[in-house]
Amino acid sequence: QVQLVESGGGLVQAGGSLRLSCAASERTFTPYTMGWFRRAPGLEREFVAAIRWGTGYTYYAESVKGRFTISRDNAKKTVTLQMNSLKPDDTAVYYCAAATSFSITPTGVNAYNYWGQGTQVTVSS
Repeated sequence: QVQLVESGGGLVQAGGSLRLSCAASERTFTPYTMGWFRRAPGLEREFVAAIRWGTGYTYYAESVKGRFTISRDNAKKTVTLQMNSLKPDDTAVYYCAAATSFSITPTGVNAYNYWGQGTQVTVSS
């Protein structure tokens, strides 16, 4: 079974930056889409960003557009989320996700069938 492992979370002051990475356990794993979701305490898991593996087309939540950048490395089978200008509202557990079947809308939780265990991001004010 393919596993997704996130790394790069931590504590940062508002206005700072963090880079999250997600690695697939199998190099032959080729999803249609990989994305990042986050869950803050008391809230539902929400979409952050996604990337089409084949084309590199990206999607962003309005709340992070212009601040976050998602990218992929085909050879390493990794996806990265560069987070700049972080705000306290960005505090959450961030989850890497992968979809092995195509979905027209890659912004919903149900579009993905593989999930990482999550990495904590805390932004202080």
